Amino acid sequence: MSLGLLAYRALTALLEPAAPFVLRSRARKGKEDPTRMAERLGRASCARPDGEVVWLHGASVGETLSLLPLVEALARARPDLRLLVTSGTVTAAQLMAKRLPASVLHQFVPVDAPGAVGRFLKHWKPCVAIFVESELWPNLLLKARKAGCRLALLGARVSDDSARGWSRAPKTARALLGAFDLILAQDAPSWTRLKALGGKVTGELDLKQAAAPLPHDDAELLALQAELCGRPVIVAASTHPGEDEQIVRAVNALPHPRPLLVIAPRHPARGRDIAEALRAQGLKLSRRSVGERILGDTEIYLADTLGELGLFFRLAKVVVMGGGFGDGVGGHNPLEPARLGLPVVTGPDVANFRETYAGLLHAHAALMTPHQAALNAALADLLANPERAAAMGERAKAHAESRYDAAKTALKALEPLLPPKPARKGKR
Repeated sequence: MSLGLLAYRALTALLEPAAPFVLRSRARKGKEDPTRMAERLGRASCARPDGEVVWLHGASVGETLSLLPLVEALARARPDLRLLVTSGTVTAAQLMAKRLPASVLHQFVPVDAPGAVGRFLKHWKPCVAIFVESELWPNLLLKARKAGCRLALLGARVSDDSARGWSRAPKTARALLGAFDLILAQDAPSWTRLKALGGKVTGELDLKQAAAPLPHDDAELLALQAELCGRPVIVAASTHPGEDEQIVRAVNALPHPRPLLVIAPRHPARGRDIAEALRAQGLKLSRRSVGERILGDTEIYLADTLGELGLFFRLAKVVVMGGGFGDGVGGHNPLEPARLGLPVVTGPDVANFRETYAGLLHAHAALMTPHQAALNAALADLLANPERAAAMGERAKAHAESRYDAAKTALKALEPLLPPKPARKGKR
């Protein structure tokens, strides 16, 4: 083991007694679920089921949602296995509660300290652990490996900055990447960076490319359509601070009668702050989280709820994807609206989805707007030319549907790591 990993293990062991205090502080800020903090310390909130447990982990919303097709494929192909999904954020946990199959368990991932990780592994005893994108927690990985757990890293993504950081600790990077039995890179650049860091990459896979269209509630859709009375809708999806104002300015620049702007913030807890800021500008706004309806003079509908993007996308004529208009977020998945045949507009900062957007832009199925004037012009053009917007949406859907079946590819790659299927009764 490298000196860096030994030092990390010693430091995390030394700091672990402070973990409960840190978690309580985070809970007061809404960053932890106060009723489930024991899970973050490795203490399970439910019994381990009998049989072999396969553990799948995604850090936040995007990663855990990308796991859903694989979870469903595993449940169908291997009903003998027990599936456990972990995540690290409150928002992801709330979404998993709505979206996971009833037979699949969810827990918060333990903090990366020796005691917490040890308790987690002792309870669940997973035979295989599947991580998504870039989760490289040293205690979690190395203790799982030592316990005999087979490890897979799917859709592994390493940015230039991350690669430079890891290159300063090459022995640590090699030790962590070497713990994996299977690594599939998200794209060619990540493959190259992972290989340079000592990872044995055997293929490419991007689970976010092949998810099913987001679900919706038919009754809620009909109710909202009745309130809209045929009024067109622009959806601003997964927005971050500073982006709401840019999109509002672009919509306010449109000629009357203006479409309804639906803002669905990435973090719904921002709802009250967004509402106060926009109402202070004199805008007429309704909040979904407190039951306010869309009225005839409503200018903005604040969709500050979880798990309803599929509903609002089905109302939209155009979708503005958040995460691309500020610095540092790196964009959000444009294939979610594309699968529903919607034209997508974004800002220039889409580093996390560079290749996905490149494909959509090449297919003339999305627009990238580098500044406020470009965003204003893009929305004005799409609203003034609904046939052009519809054609752009059809190209977006065709491009999304052309993506490979990532869940099937992942399942095939994972097959050698999974325990053998039990013998069928009556067979010798």
